Amino acid sequence: MFSDDQLLRYSRQILLPRFDVAGQEAMAAARVLIVGAGGLGCPVALYLAGAGVGRIEIVDPDHVEASNLHRQVAYRESDLGQSKAEALAGQLRALNGEVTVNAHVRRADSQWLAEQVPGVDLVLDCTDHFEIRDQLNRACHAARVPLISGAAIRMEGQLVAFDFREDDSPCYACVYGEGAAPSTLCSESGILGPVVGTIGTLQALLAMRLLCGESVGSWLHIFDGTGLEWRRLRLRRDPACPLCGSA
Repeated sequence: MFSDDQLLRYSRQILLPRFDVAGQEAMAAARVLIVGAGGLGCPVALYLAGAGVGRIEIVDPDHVEASNLHRQVAYRESDLGQSKAEALAGQLRALNGEVTVNAHVRRADSQWLAEQVPGVDLVLDCTDHFEIRDQLNRACHAARVPLISGAAIRMEGQLVAFDFREDDSPCYACVYGEGAAPSTLCSESGILGPVVGTIGTLQALLAMRLLCGESVGSWLHIFDGTGLEWRRLRLRRDPACPLCGSA
């Protein structure tokens, strides 16, 4: 049961027929893992905490730098030099004291993910390292935990959800291949803040829909910030995929 204060706080989303009180209960009961506290992780975390997600785990080994501030909107100049995970956790607690937030100042390696992923309802891939994405894909597939992956560079972004609770879901390796590959970094190619913010915001939207029990389908969403254009590609499991294929 929600208190009168809680019902008032979340009233605007409870009013939505596809959300309602049942959706708010699903938010309160949910535990999510956000891997990466940068340009994607900041809007993801802020929106999910604002929506009342009950428990949020944030993992990131990095510290806030001046070059982050134009796009990583949760941080302030006073956060420079602080751990991103801890600084972001502090912002979420200030936004919503009802949400339990845990900061993990470390790299999300395969062993840590294998221990953590089975205990959450949803994982959000907000990192910019291909190797970590590959490990996330493996851990989520093994635990049958949904994975929402976002990426943005220059003026372009991509967004995809893999619901591993569904037997026929494709995986990250079906689309991008498996194993380590060079990561394209913002420090080398550039990025505009609203582009990465758009992708992160939509990751949060997909997360809320999945947590409420909706099916979001297997689609790769591609955003071109230059012309404000979207493309959507239907994804299917690759029979030859080395992780989830039937070969």
